[in-house]
Amino acid sequence: MCDAPHEIGTGWRGWMDLPAPATLDPTGPWIDLSHPLSSDMPRISFFPVPRFEQIMEMPEHPLNVTEVQMVVHLGTHVDSPRHFFRDGPAFEDIPIERLHGAGVVWRVEKEPNSLIEPEDLEACTPKLQPGDILLLSAGWSGFAGSSKYDDEHPSLSVAAAEWIVAQKVKLLAIDFPTPDLPVAQRPEGFDWPVHHALLGDGVLVSEHLRNVEALVGGRAEFVFCALNITKADGAPARVLARPIAG
Repeated sequence: MCDAPHEIGTGWRGWMDLPAPATLDPTGPWIDLSHPLSSDMPRISFFPVPRFEQIMEMPEHPLNVTEVQMVVHLGTHVDSPRHFFRDGPAFEDIPIERLHGAGVVWRVEKEPNSLIEPEDLEACTPKLQPGDILLLSAGWSGFAGSSKYDDEHPSLSVAAAEWIVAQKVKLLAIDFPTPDLPVAQRPEGFDWPVHHALLGDGVLVSEHLRNVEALVGGRAEFVFCALNITKADGAPARVLARPIAG
């Protein structure tokens, strides 16, 4: 990793330069890769349970109205650099081209509580192209709602995160809770080194994806429809993808 910033929350290094996007040739339908927003959607244990309440309901009222209260990092969502860098951009500052485009979907088979290393990524196909979105599937979304999903998921080593930055990936998406260590495995003084390595160079992070099986091992077009919340460190997202040629 780069040298630690002199002050907590500073040290954002800026957006990487990326090539212009290529013309895409879709070969299949759009697939929804996101968990529906609900009180039982996946969440890190120290975040409060979201609340969805219908505060007006027909026929007692002339219309239906739902109120939502939730942390922006629950369920399928996207982290902005502001999540760990107070001198980094908040959600409204993210260029829209960073939230859509072509990429690859890789299956990485790892044992529970294991680290995904650069050599695991280098063995995957198809190969990354500069400016790609990378979706890593550990086959983990099927455990959502269980203690295994939260406590035993694989995670990235810092070296793997640095490898991803070096490939000029613009967004990393995963089908497990976080690219950092599971909460139960974190040592005292844990400082989310993988998030720092990725977000520090403008590699956005999207967590808690699902329904990726039909895309594994191929290239895809992605759209991360995240809410544009002012000054936010993250936002809930409906993530869509479809297979493309190439």
